[in-house]
Formats: sequence, structure tokens, C-alpha cells
Amino acid sequence: MTLDDARAATARVRAFYEGLAPADLDRLESIYAPDAYFRDPFNEVRGLPEIRRIFAQMFEHLDDARFAFADEAIDERGAFLTWDMTFRIRKLAPGETRRIHGATHLRFAPDGRVAYHRDYWDAADELYAKLPLIGPVMRWLKRQLG
Repeated sequence: MTLDDARAATARVRAFYEGLAPADLDRLESIYAPDAYFRDPFNEVRGLPEIRRIFAQMFEHLDDARFAFADEAIDERGAFLTWDMTFRIRKLAPGETRRIHGATHLRFAPDGRVAYHRDYWDAADELYAKLPLIGPVMRWLKRQLG
């Protein structure tokens, strides 16, 4: 893959995530290779059916999930992107918008689709510490250990 190919593949991924909606699950095969690997703090899967399941669950539990990208580093092997995800948890304070800051490491297949997708973000600080029941305990632990 050339640097221009990697840039074009990264732009496709960014555009996909910036407009991500439930109907886009039918377009996952245009973004991800059939045997793509996906990992985030909650999941580690391989293959389009499992990646589709993760996104379907996300849309089942979250409202108004949006990604905004900040920085990117691209070379012939892939890309590293930083982003902010905003969302509302449907069953827990549905009127409150939450934000997670994270990063994604991508590697592309020869055809430009994602073969490897690894998300990095701090689930304890970015999510758990902000939840009503778990949050106070997480913040207390952080103070005790800090």
C-alpha cells in the first residue's frame, strides 16, 4: 500500500465514523476486511459478523453517538487517529451527554479495507468514574492510589 492509498483509506474510515448511524451497519463490509480484527476496552473479536454485533449493541444502548477526529498520523502500514466520542446512555441519565477521548490504531488490507482496528481509551476514567453508582467509588480509589 502506498502512502496515498493509506491516506485515502484513512479518509474513508473517518468519513464512515463521522456519520455513523444504525443504517451504516449494512456498509461495514466496505470499510472492514472479512476477517478484520477489532479490539476496544470491552471487546476483542475477529470477522465482520462479530464487528457488526458490537456496533449493533452500541446502537442498542447509546443515543446520538458521534465521533469527532482531532489528529492523525499515517504511513504506508496504517494510521493512528485521536478522537472524541459523544453519546447518551439510553437507560442511564438519557438527557446527559457524555464524552470519551481516545485513539485508534488502524492497519489496512491491500484492498484498503481495515484489517486491524485497536481502540485505546481509559474505561475507568472516561466512563466508569462518571457513572452515578460506580463513579464515587472509582474517584475515591483514584484519590487513595494517587
